[in-house]
Amino acid sequence: MFNVISGIFNITDLRKKILYSLAMIILFRLGAHIPAAGIDAAKLATLFGRGNILGFLDLFTGGALMKFSIFSMGIVPYINASIIMQLLTVVIPQLEELQKEGDAGRKQIARYTRYLTVVLAAFEAFGMAFWLRGVMLEGYNFTFFLVGTMVALTAGSTLVMWFAELLTENGIGNGASLLIFVGIVSRIPAYVAQTATLVRGGASMIGVGILLISFLLMIVAIVIVQEGQRRIQVQYAKRVVGRKMYGGQTTYIPLRINQGGVIPIIFASSVLLFPATIGQFIPNPAIQKIVSYFSPSGSLYMVFYFILIFFFTYFYTAITFNPAELAENIKKYGGFITGIRPGKPTAQYLEYVLSRLTLVGALFLAIVAIVPSIVEHMTHISSFQGLGATALLIVVGVAMDLVRQIETHLITRQYEGLLA
Repeated sequence: MFNVISGIFNITDLRKKILYSLAMIILFRLGAHIPAAGIDAAKLATLFGRGNILGFLDLFTGGALMKFSIFSMGIVPYINASIIMQLLTVVIPQLEELQKEGDAGRKQIARYTRYLTVVLAAFEAFGMAFWLRGVMLEGYNFTFFLVGTMVALTAGSTLVMWFAELLTENGIGNGASLLIFVGIVSRIPAYVAQTATLVRGGASMIGVGILLISFLLMIVAIVIVQEGQRRIQVQYAKRVVGRKMYGGQTTYIPLRINQGGVIPIIFASSVLLFPATIGQFIPNPAIQKIVSYFSPSGSLYMVFYFILIFFFTYFYTAITFNPAELAENIKKYGGFITGIRPGKPTAQYLEYVLSRLTLVGALFLAIVAIVPSIVEHMTHISSFQGLGATALLIVVGVAMDLVRQIETHLITRQYEGLLA
C-alpha cells in the first residue's frame, strides 16, 4: 500500500493534479468561513433548527450556509443549471443538435450553463436575502442588506463554479462532485463530536454501534449497486468497403442499475421539505396542521418520500435514456442484439430491460433513503442526521470515481492498483 502511495507522487502528472486539487479545495474551504454582512448568527442557528430546506441545502455547502458565508449557496446554482440544461437538451431540438456537434457544441452548452448559473445564483440570492430578513441584525438597512447579499452570494457562487471547472480541467475527478464531497466530509468531525456529547449525556453505546453498522452496510450496498450493470451484447455484421473489412466484432451496452444516481433523492427531498419551509411564513392553523403531516419524523413523510423517489427515478431515466434512438444507431452501424430483430423490436427490448433495472434501482434508492431515519428512530441517536442517503451516495460515488481515475494513471504506468 505504501509503495502504491509513493508511486502516486512519483508520477509527475498525477502529483500535479492531486496538489492542484488540494490547493483548490483549501481555497474553497477558506471561502466557506468568510461571512457575508448583516445576519444575526444566533437567530440564524435557531432558524436552522426548525427542520426546513436550509438544513438540506447546507449539506452541499459544508456548513457555509449555516455561517452565511460568501459561499453560502456553494455549487448548488451550478448543479441546478446543469440539470436544467440537461433536461432542456432533451426537449429543445436546437440544443440536442448542438450537443451532437461534438466538442464545439458541448463547449457552447457549457457556456450557456455558466450564464444560467449566474442568473439562478442572483435569483436564489435575492430569495435568500428576502427569506432571511427576519434574522437580519437589528437596525441594519434592508435595502443595503438585499443588494449586498445578492452581490456577495452571486459572486461567491460564480467563484465556486469557476473552482469546479478548474478542478475538472486541471485536477483529479469531477470538480462539482468533488466540492460537494469535500463539503459533506468536512461535517463528519462535527457529527462525531455531537455523538460523543450524546454518549456523555447518557445515550446508549449499543445505539451508536447499531447506527455505525447500518452506515457500513449501506455503504457496501451502495458500492454493489453503483457498480452493478446489465451488459447487453451487440454483434456488428461484417461489411467490405473497398479492400478493407469492417465490423464483425462484439460489444456491450452497459445499462446501470441506478441510472438516476442521487438526483431522484435530491428532487424528492426538495419537494417534501418545501411545504415545511413555506409553512413557517404562514401562521394559519390549518396550514400548520397540513405541514405537520410532512414532518421528516412522521410516517406519512416516509410514505411520500418512498413514492416520490420511485417517480423521479423513472422520470429521470425516461428523459436521459432514449431506447428508440439507441436502437436506431445500432441499426445504422449494422449491429443487432443477439436474438432480437433490429429497429423497433430492439427498442422495445431495451425499454423492457431498462424498466426492470429501473424498478430495482428505484427500490434500492427508496430503501437507502428511509433506512437512516428508521435507524435514528430506533436508536434515538440524531447526531448523524445530516449524513443521510443523499450524502452517502455522493461520498461513495465520488470516492469510487477518484479511485478509478488514480488507478488509471497507475495502471498506464505499470504501477499496482490503488486497492490491490
